Amino acid sequence: MRRQSSAGDSRRRATVTDVARLAGVSTATVSRVLNRNYPVATATRDRVEEAMRELGYVVNAHARALAGVSGRTVGIIVNEVIDPFYAYIARGVEREASAGGRLCLVCCTQGDPQRELAFIELMHERRADAVIVVGGSVADRAYTAELARRARDLDAGGSKLVLCGRPPLGEQALSAAVEYDNEGGAFAITDHLLTQGHERILYLGGPPALSTTRDRLAGHRRALELRGVAHDPALEQLGSFSRAFGRHRMAELLADGPPFTAVFAANDIVAAGAAQALEEAGIRVPQDMSLVGYDDIPVAQELRPRLTTVHVPLEEMGRQAVRLAVPGGDEDDWREPTTGTVRLGTHLVVRDSVAPPPSRARRA
Repeated sequence: MRRQSSAGDSRRRATVTDVARLAGVSTATVSRVLNRNYPVATATRDRVEEAMRELGYVVNAHARALAGVSGRTVGIIVNEVIDPFYAYIARGVEREASAGGRLCLVCCTQGDPQRELAFIELMHERRADAVIVVGGSVADRAYTAELARRARDLDAGGSKLVLCGRPPLGEQALSAAVEYDNEGGAFAITDHLLTQGHERILYLGGPPALSTTRDRLAGHRRALELRGVAHDPALEQLGSFSRAFGRHRMAELLADGPPFTAVFAANDIVAAGAAQALEEAGIRVPQDMSLVGYDDIPVAQELRPRLTTVHVPLEEMGRQAVRLAVPGGDEDDWREPTTGTVRLGTHLVVRDSVAPPPSRARRA
């Protein structure tokens, strides 16, 4: 295949017509190769792609959007990209999207539900194949209703809203969801502490209005109840999911708080902060105080002693979210609508941060 070039050719962008002429096919065939919306013989596809490379053809994304063609992108909306919980899910999304030839766009809300809704709208305007919203949600009827409305709008435009790590909206919202056994993981790790002899267990961290916190607290309380241990509201100290909160609140409780022998940190980052406060106070883990976390991010193995925690399949959640909305391969445009929920398991990871309580409960 030889390209007939001229000074005029070098001054203008190649068009679909140019590609079709060089490849010896119709413009409709070129469009099918570009949009992957109709089977094309491998030899024909190779010839068209070779012509595109030779001509330096670049897809006009704006023209494709106006024509109603998918931008082959996946939008992911997270609270904070540097938080490992979100980062590992985002990596799963990016890898699965990339495997399907899609670009992944990441937006950060900084915990603002209105920014979340605005980003969903932006992804809708850009005709993203899927919009994946990651992390717990706030129980607000107006917000939930607006989210459901936007899910229906996305579906009407051939896209899909996928909720990752939060409760589904239901089939009428025409969305999908990837959940994990959040409550079950909290039950398992609390029960582990109880079987070691701890009854005074401090639950530390997690925004009280967030669905993630509600589920973890529910599992924690259920384990206490089944073991016949009285629930003490003073041992539930909620707040943020940050290391700074874990350190500062733990220091305050060590100075003036109820007695406890173990700490269930709402996530591994909070546990890292709590561990720092314990070390600064001269309290040894696990000899004087047992400590556990949640999520099983790398910091859990970096702490000394290594942290007992709950493993959440974060990267797999991201991959599953993409698969729900845009199955890979050339069959994308033939897929059945998906509105279901995928639920992944969690499991306890026992390391070195738990031991039976000392003979006398420490005042914290």
